[in-house]
Amino acid sequence: MTSLIVCFPKPIAGFSPGLGVDTWNLRSLSQVPYSSGDGFRFPRRLARGTRILKCSDSSSHSWNVPVLSNNEVVEKLKLAREGREFLAMYSSVVGGITTDPAAMVIPLDDHMVHRGHGVFDTAMIINGYLYELDHHLDRIIRSASMAKIPLRFDRETIRRILIQTVSVSGCRDGSLRYWLSAGPGDFNLSPSQCLEPALYAIVIQKDFTINSTGVKVVTSSIPIKPSVFATVKSVNYLPNALSQMEAEAKGAYAGIWVDNDGFIAEGPNMNVAFVVNGGKELVMPRFDNVLSGCTAKRTLTLAEQLVSKGMLKSVKVMDVTVQDGKKADEMMLLGSGVLIRPVIQWDEQFIGDGKEGPIAKALLDLLLEDMRSGPPSVRVLVPY
Repeated sequence: MTSLIVCFPKPIAGFSPGLGVDTWNLRSLSQVPYSSGDGFRFPRRLARGTRILKCSDSSSHSWNVPVLSNNEVVEKLKLAREGREFLAMYSSVVGGITTDPAAMVIPLDDHMVHRGHGVFDTAMIINGYLYELDHHLDRIIRSASMAKIPLRFDRETIRRILIQTVSVSGCRDGSLRYWLSAGPGDFNLSPSQCLEPALYAIVIQKDFTINSTGVKVVTSSIPIKPSVFATVKSVNYLPNALSQMEAEAKGAYAGIWVDNDGFIAEGPNMNVAFVVNGGKELVMPRFDNVLSGCTAKRTLTLAEQLVSKGMLKSVKVMDVTVQDGKKADEMMLLGSGVLIRPVIQWDEQFIGDGKEGPIAKALLDLLLEDMRSGPPSVRVLVPY
């Protein structure tokens, strides 16, 4: 004889709520709806002679997780995304763009989700233009190659998809973030069973508020990533997140990594730069062992204008020791999230006179102007 054991979170009308195990015959089962209010489901047909056994509820064994319908899942996802400005998402898994925030999901079996086998990048949307899209696109393709992720589409197709996703969103000021992953398949370590790699992109509306107030940073105690991983913009940001959490716990804005040779490396999601030699020389740590920041590289180019104006004598990329960095006239963080943010204190030592310096301000002004009216090589018009 076959037995079906069902555990209820609370008594069901028409059945005894007594302790222990209750046995119902097939006829009594017909009194129970197929889908109860608690989400429990029962088979419409059972083999003759099947026994229905009930496990009673107890304080130590309570079954109270609802089984949701598709409509209920969608409604809950919509509620979870209320207040978040997710305007459009592209997914190669479904082969198109959605503007419904509840549908902006990634399969759990995508190897990017459960194995971290994915890379990403981002581009700012400024007044209807994508800023430095091509530079960011080149970087994600390079990262995908290093992570051994084949491209789902060629570069030009990816570019068109990204621009069209922004166009559909209608967003004129915000952020475009996109991922290349090994794709959905299974939960094994190797992606060999993944059917094909995946491309995802999402548009987030965001008003960029420029904050040029000087901040404090601390030396990070979290181990720095080996260069082979640090130079890939992968989704594995656990060390970065831990470094940021450590800094915030110490009342600082960010943590600064120092490499194994004692040279300054980078922050958790930004590069660093210094003004030295009496405020006349801009120096930035080499990119050999850190992520090659698009904002940092663009700033190096724009800084040549300050050389032409006589505000700087030179711009260099070189190794910088912690001792030299802390003795600098100015220090700044650079990245798409912070743009250019002055640093006025590192650990317990003030940088320069402990105030925001003129070079950081001048570079921020140049970067903002470049974002508003730079050449076509850095600004791509979105055809709304």
